[in-house]
Amino acid sequence: MEHLLGLLRVHIHRGVNLAVRDVTTSDPYIVIRMGKQKLKTRVVKKNVNPVWDEDLTLSIAEPQPVTLEVYDKDTLSLDDKMGSAIFDIEPFVEAVKMHLGNLPNGTIITSVKPTRTNCLAEESHITWTDEKVVQDMVLRLQNVECGEVEIRLSWIDVPGSRGL
Repeated sequence: MEHLLGLLRVHIHRGVNLAVRDVTTSDPYIVIRMGKQKLKTRVVKKNVNPVWDEDLTLSIAEPQPVTLEVYDKDTLSLDDKMGSAIFDIEPFVEAVKMHLGNLPNGTIITSVKPTRTNCLAEESHITWTDEKVVQDMVLRLQNVECGEVEIRLSWIDVPGSRGL
């Protein structure tokens, strides 16, 4: 517990224009990985624009990049890959470390611009929203013909942890 900084909540909102991997559609689900941790969403049947609205929570001891992978669920064969994205949580963790408070709702703390290495489809704002630091991201999937995934990061302090 003493090595833990806190928990990172990754809210998987939705996929947009995901690749077709069955005849005319796909049955997508998402897997996120960080270090030895691996979490996944439920499968959304027959939908290339799925809405998951699911929270996946990672334990953070040291901030490291998170890999997000989209798969098409198949019953008779291995699941098909539908793209992946890697995102860095370091700018978000640095904003949480500022221990901000009493800011107007929606205040932008910092922004992360898309680059060739961060998979962002558009500029991502780290904001003070509902009394906490959050980061909304639109990730452009790599190694696939099309598709984006919208997520939101938020932080959970854990009593007894090292904390930020």
